Amino acid sequence: MIMRRSLKRRAALVSVLLALVAAPIAWSQRGRMFIEPNVPYDGRFTFVRLRYTQGYRMAWSADYPAMERNFMAILGDLSTLKLHRKGSNVHTLDDPELARYPVAYLTEPGYWYPTDEEAAALRQWILKGGFLIVDDFYFDRQWEVFEAGMKKVLPEGRIEQLDVSHPVFNSFFQIKTLDGMTHPATRSAKAVYLGIHENNDPRQRLQVVINFNNDIGDYMEWSGEGWYPVNLSNDAYKFATNYVVYGLTH
Repeated sequence: MIMRRSLKRRAALVSVLLALVAAPIAWSQRGRMFIEPNVPYDGRFTFVRLRYTQGYRMAWSADYPAMERNFMAILGDLSTLKLHRKGSNVHTLDDPELARYPVAYLTEPGYWYPTDEEAAALRQWILKGGFLIVDDFYFDRQWEVFEAGMKKVLPEGRIEQLDVSHPVFNSFFQIKTLDGMTHPATRSAKAVYLGIHENNDPRQRLQVVINFNNDIGDYMEWSGEGWYPVNLSNDAYKFATNYVVYGLTH
């Protein structure tokens, strides 16, 4: 069971963020991206990023791997969760190994369109209890691409806007408002949080959480570099922490 640590530890989050040194950014060699080896499965929480084959080349890798390293450092400090701080996984949507992991992250879905095989595999993973975090897209055309892909994965799924009272925003931190964040690339559009529930019933498990007009991955990637206001980086970590805790407990 995940236990909250002292208020003093959580109050120190800002100073931790400022001192945090970002992990090395993924690099390419001869046109190919370097993907770190997946950590062996041992029961500890492992951050899983989904790699898609259809769509804009390498869009799936935005903020990799610095974002996950920074997030795991913060999550490990905030909670008693046993996790891999210095390693993470990349899995294709139809990788059988994905079944070992309950939470996965999909980024830049405005450039994503799953194959039939990927859609079927991701659908089965979600229906068996997987929790999908969708992040980093921000204008109408990207929404249309994402929505088409998501409908292929969950044809009957209904995407609905979430409000601050939803348990996903209170699973670890008590998030008091959903106002204030925007996508780093455009400060004019307010972040919107949406989701798909099991059987389209808001009383049942949230299967997919969607950050539209937002990019918590980018805020976390650069949290130690001073690129963004500290409060926005803090908020990104709060949302990400809540998502993971919700996914592990529902």
